[in-house]
Amino acid sequence: MTKPLANRIALVTGASRGIGYATAIALAKAGAHIVATARTQGGLEELDDEIRKDGGSATLVPLNLTDSDGIARLGAGLYERYGKLDILVGNAGVLGPSSPIGHIELKTFNDVMAVNVSANFQLIRCMEPLLKQSDAGRAVFITSGAANKATAYVSPYAASKAALETLARAWAQETANTKLRVNLFNPGPVRTRMRATLMPGEDPATLDTPEQVAEFIVPLCTPDWTETGKFYDYKTRTLMSFRAPA
Repeated sequence: MTKPLANRIALVTGASRGIGYATAIALAKAGAHIVATARTQGGLEELDDEIRKDGGSATLVPLNLTDSDGIARLGAGLYERYGKLDILVGNAGVLGPSSPIGHIELKTFNDVMAVNVSANFQLIRCMEPLLKQSDAGRAVFITSGAANKATAYVSPYAASKAALETLARAWAQETANTKLRVNLFNPGPVRTRMRATLMPGEDPATLDTPEQVAEFIVPLCTPDWTETGKFYDYKTRTLMSFRAPA
């Protein structure tokens, strides 16, 4: 039986652990060739081993996403090798400090924005031409409820995710008349290292796993997916449209 993502190329950022790792495996099981980026070489190699166990294939790209020239080189390399990109999953992100705003250094704030916003901006710039070469380009960015809740004590993270959401929605509008579909995915609380850092007293057994979440990200990456500029909320299993504040 033909797999739904057979012969498709999927770029997944932050793929060495957590939701990125699980999503890369799920996309590979659906037939996609995975281009996996992360800062951690060891984590990428573990991912490669796991993908190959199921007969899948992956290209490993150790890359710090704050290296904007590195992202540009990745785009050029993908063009030379494949001439297109079918799927972009912008998953990489950092939590940053858990402190009152007045206690946060400017550099620390900028470091969070560099990974969570600026890197995704550069990914959009460099991967859009490749995604438009696909017959069904799909982009999914991982966001957080902190973006609209303006959660106290994680202001850089919350602000960065709000900026990411606006960036993705603007891109969705700009590409609405193309074959490219751009959406956001909010996983909510998940059993990840980032969640454990934020909520050290929480019982991880009460949370869904990244593998469970990844199964709901895959459909947004398929050629059959037609919605754009939407927000999928994993906790409620609901696809939402954005509305202006009342």
